[in-house]
Amino acid sequence: MNNNKQKLELTWIGKNNPEYDIANIEPRILEENPELSNCANDPNTENMIIHGDNLLALKALLPEYEGRIKCIYIDPPYNTGGAFDHYDDCVEHSTWLSLMKPRLELLRMLLDPNNGSIWISIDAEESHYLKVLCDEVFDRRNFVDEVIWQRSYAPINLKKTLSRSHDAILVYAKNKTLNFTLNKLVRSEAANDRYQNFDNDPRGLWQSDNFSVGPAVESNVYEITGPNGRKVFPPTGYSWRLSRERFEEFKKDNRIYFGQNGDGVPRIKRFLSEVRDGIVAMTLWTYQEVGHNQDAKREIKVLFGEDIFGTPKPEKLMQRIIQLGSDKSDFVLDSFLGSGTTAAVAHKMGRRYIGIEMGEHAYTHCKVRLDKVIDGSDQGGISKAVNWQGSGAYKFYELAPSFIVKDEFGNPVIDSFYNETKLIKAMCKLMNFTYQPSQTEYWKHGAGQGKNYLYITTQLLTCGMVRQIAAHLLDGESLIVCPKNFEPGADKIDSRITIKKIPQSVLKACHFGKKEYLLPIKETALEEVDIEAAEENND
Repeated sequence: MNNNKQKLELTWIGKNNPEYDIANIEPRILEENPELSNCANDPNTENMIIHGDNLLALKALLPEYEGRIKCIYIDPPYNTGGAFDHYDDCVEHSTWLSLMKPRLELLRMLLDPNNGSIWISIDAEESHYLKVLCDEVFDRRNFVDEVIWQRSYAPINLKKTLSRSHDAILVYAKNKTLNFTLNKLVRSEAANDRYQNFDNDPRGLWQSDNFSVGPAVESNVYEITGPNGRKVFPPTGYSWRLSRERFEEFKKDNRIYFGQNGDGVPRIKRFLSEVRDGIVAMTLWTYQEVGHNQDAKREIKVLFGEDIFGTPKPEKLMQRIIQLGSDKSDFVLDSFLGSGTTAAVAHKMGRRYIGIEMGEHAYTHCKVRLDKVIDGSDQGGISKAVNWQGSGAYKFYELAPSFIVKDEFGNPVIDSFYNETKLIKAMCKLMNFTYQPSQTEYWKHGAGQGKNYLYITTQLLTCGMVRQIAAHLLDGESLIVCPKNFEPGADKIDSRITIKKIPQSVLKACHFGKKEYLLPIKETALEEVDIEAAEENND
């Protein structure tokens, strides 16, 4: 327990390993692959599919997307020790937590500070560890709730104890204290059908609701006489919803219902026209509402002719999360994209999206799936419910290689991948500047806080060049220049200009050379195979 902050923190071996400190994660650049992009319908689309390690990719999204993501959904590997091929075998709780913590920290930075939320699927193996970790990363006060999703509907008779049929979805807000709200569920026809108009009230359809509530409020316990003379009190331990004065006002306004014969207990009339648009979502989501694993597997088989994912999520489940957590044109992010379900549903629902996937199925499944969504041939999942006919676009990005490599003599050098433009973009990220080339000043490549700017050059920086730039600096402006080399004395000409030679100036900025920060966990357990067999036998 930290006595100063009064906050419980989960401790494990390796928690403070500097390798997983987000400050040490290299901020790579993202390079579009035009051959894999599908943006003929919209060349300026902001939809992104990113192939690469998701920890590096999340860092790459900073600072351009910090605070811009409205809804994040992730379905991380569950650490169940299963037999699927997308990840290595299960690991100790400590390693799993070490790999999750920096990802959650970066995801939090990307969330919209006003009304952003993150939804995390998890099962019982790690849900309680994850809850405490999320309390630390997002702050316990920002915990919204735990959703229970019924992922299967048939018991596994081979189980010797309990047949698990649900997963949890942990929901956190970026800042719950800032009037955080979630959207409502669309009212169903069945919900509207409960409204009728027995008395031809000019205000339209209505339904009656309990007029008694508990526990009792003494001032609201009084006798009511109905139209037929029946006298009633609220049930023991309860009181009426309204004071006697307010009850008389409601009665006069024909908002109290005593049954069709006038001899019932009083009930309050709720008019459909006055009901808020939509219904507050509950925390128990049944498979009838949002689908189950077998629905998801069937969706995958229809799209790809095979089932390669152990625990895909049904589109209806993603539809509900995106509906509750975002509005049209908001950014939705999934950094464990898998088969592409989140991106496909976000696309059909008119959201902007960013999907990150490290595996080869970024090409073989995510891209293929989104192409089918765009051309309208994907008519599964929620397509018919939203009348999806095709349209839209996305851009496909690759994570750039590490900026610094070792030459044949072991000296740090800039990777040959980085031409002049890529070098400028990379240095802006490494120096924490926003890549923002000026249209008028050649020496303004990046913009920092205030009037601080960044200039990158592969030429020899001469004293004459520095004097020329200094003559054009305006009041209050300062400049960092990063050349590969500079003339002696160039760094002494003007105090507003700081010269930092590359690559030496960034060697200690982060850990270079990391290809990936693997989450070495298989996605599912043998239990999933049992569930599949059991459920298919019950179909």
